[in-house]
Amino acid sequence: MKAAGRWIQQWDPEDETFWKETGEKIARRNLLFSVLSEHIGFSIWTLWSVLVLFMGPEYGLTPADKFLLTSMVALVGSVVRVPYTFAVAVFGGRNWTVISAGLLLVPSVAAFVVMEPGTSFATFLWIGLLAGIGGGNFASSMTNINAFFPLKKKGWALGLNAGGGNVGVATIQLVALAVIGASGGPRVLLGIYIPLIVVAAVLAALFMDNIENVKNDTGAARDAAKDGHTWIMSVLYVGTFGSFIGYSFAFGQVLTNQFGRTPLQATYLTFIGPLLGSLIRPVGGWLADKYGGVRITLYNYVAMGAATAVLVVASMQKSLPLFVGAFVVLFSLTGIGNGSTFKMIPGIFQNKALARGLRGEEAVKYGRRLSGASMGLIGAAGALGGVGINLAFRQSFLSYGSGTGAFVAFLAYYALCFVVTWTVYLRRTATQSAAAAAAEAKPQLSYAEV
Repeated sequence: MKAAGRWIQQWDPEDETFWKETGEKIARRNLLFSVLSEHIGFSIWTLWSVLVLFMGPEYGLTPADKFLLTSMVALVGSVVRVPYTFAVAVFGGRNWTVISAGLLLVPSVAAFVVMEPGTSFATFLWIGLLAGIGGGNFASSMTNINAFFPLKKKGWALGLNAGGGNVGVATIQLVALAVIGASGGPRVLLGIYIPLIVVAAVLAALFMDNIENVKNDTGAARDAAKDGHTWIMSVLYVGTFGSFIGYSFAFGQVLTNQFGRTPLQATYLTFIGPLLGSLIRPVGGWLADKYGGVRITLYNYVAMGAATAVLVVASMQKSLPLFVGAFVVLFSLTGIGNGSTFKMIPGIFQNKALARGLRGEEAVKYGRRLSGASMGLIGAAGALGGVGINLAFRQSFLSYGSGTGAFVAFLAYYALCFVVTWTVYLRRTATQSAAAAAAEAKPQLSYAEV
């Protein structure tokens, strides 16, 4: 079954006998070490959200400088997701995991070298951009794990893979809390992560596998890019994952700049939101399985809007307890929305397959082909939300001296997402059902079931 270099020549997880006797054990092993590598990738991607907390007045950076720095790191992380999506088929899942993990040494060692007062803002900005490559690990990891599991197990596997990676955001903030609490500096934090990167790369090399028959389908990528649903779902995913990663970068800075918290006081609070948002992501998928991804996404945007409205009030009143409580709730809601929106994607393209008259395995292949390609594009577009959030905070602090203006803008965006979800995916349901009954058409999924 395997050739040199840990290549698997034949892989058919849909064959139940193969899956039970051989495939499941191999898939779970690859999932474990994929999660480890992606977890550290998320930590390095969000590294500068923590490093800026160490950078006091002696570094000569304004709050606007710090928000610009973190927004550019988020931008690189979103852009590199596109090539990382296709790298697995070019290099092999195991091989690319080793490479992508090893690449994390570049921004980590570079930051270790320059992290001291007197370094120019331009230097910090260029070094910070390197950390953006950590954001690409999510795309390649999801593509790789998607190939290992049968259709009926993909939701669980991808949810675990994504959630385990997202927790990397909270982990680096917890490690920073320990370092700051022990009166350590930013180089101590980097000194902890540099050997962990090496460990992740070595373990991937020793225990992961490549699948021979994973090929890039550039035609599917083109078709997905031409499909309007890809970009509609990108808008919705900007609201969920974009909020999650954007708030992860910005939360600590808002606490220090608006509420006067010290770095230590800020890090006592910043890890809670990303941790809950990561852990609750599979719950969003489970709720979407049970009640429909569209309904959960719609109601989740209502709740996100309500939590953001509370943040506006808390920001204006400068109430730290209310602010932190509402922010933690909002983080949790982004996690639920991450799960429910990704659940919608396969259902939407399966629905399109049925609408085209495809049935059985033919419909499954069509839906899988387009949904897989669209996920890479949607994931990249969604991460751009992190850029927008940090730029919005930067402008809000420049204009008003607080984050209130940014929260008002976010509230308007969540309202837009609610309208889009309702108009495109829920309002059509009754009309589609009536038309199908009148025409006695073959069964088709309603968008409400997606």
